Order: sequence, then C-alpha cells, then structure tokens
Amino acid sequence: MQLEQLRKDMVTAMKARDKVRKEAISSVVAAVKKAAIDEGCREDISEELVDRVILKEMKTVKEQVDTCPDERADLKAEYQARYEIISEYAPKLLSAEEVKAVLTEKFADVIATKNKGQIMKAVMAELKGKADGKVINQVVSELCG
Repeated sequence: MQLEQLRKDMVTAMKARDKVRKEAISSVVAAVKKAAIDEGCREDISEELVDRVILKEMKTVKEQVDTCPDERADLKAEYQARYEIISEYAPKLLSAEEVKAVLTEKFADVIATKNKGQIMKAVMAELKGKADGKVINQVVSELCG
C-alpha cells in the first residue's frame, strides 16, 4: 500500500464527511509517519513499511474490539468499524497451506533439526508481514510434532 493512496482516501473521507473512516485512515497515516521517523526514512517511505504498520494497527484495533466490555456496544461498534476500514488496506496474508508450502520448500534443512526456536527465527525473517505469526507458529509446531 502506498502512503499517498492512504492520504487521498483520507481527503475523500473528509469531503464526504465520513468521520469514522477519516479517523481510522488518519490514525494509520500518523502511525506510518511515526514508524518512518523512528526508522530514519522520513523522505522515502516504502510500501513494506506501510503494510507492516497497517498490520500492526489492525492487531491493535482487533485487541480493542476483543477486550471491549459487552455493555459498551457503542464503543465496540466504533472499534469494529475502524477494524473493517483498516483491514481494507491490509496486505493479503498467506494461508496455513501456503505457509506450509514455503516452509517445506525453503526451510527443509532447518525443519529437519526439529528445533522450534531455530525454525521460527529463520522463518520469521522471511515471512514477516506476509503471514500471521500465529499461523506460522501453528504450522511450525505441526511440522515439528
């Protein structure tokens, strides 16, 4: 995802007076800018960085939805709406089958050791931002078991 596209969509949401959408996109843009400053690449923000931040924001909002008390239905609905808006911009993640295929193809030698920590270390560098960590962990456990 390009940062420029997020900005355009934010302006479109402002013009449409869509407050929830504008705030959701705005929070992602702010998080991307902060991450870019932290990594020292303010001028040249890569798509990979934007995707990584979008996934992180999605995870944060998902936690808000999950931990919100049921009696606060208004707040829960707001978090859910934000989650859905942010997920529109999220990169498509690999499924468990796709992760398994990548692991057996590229990391057969590491998997042969049956050392879960070593496997995770090797695999996460390759699949970070391409697949959910929980899915990767599950597939690695399956292959080690």
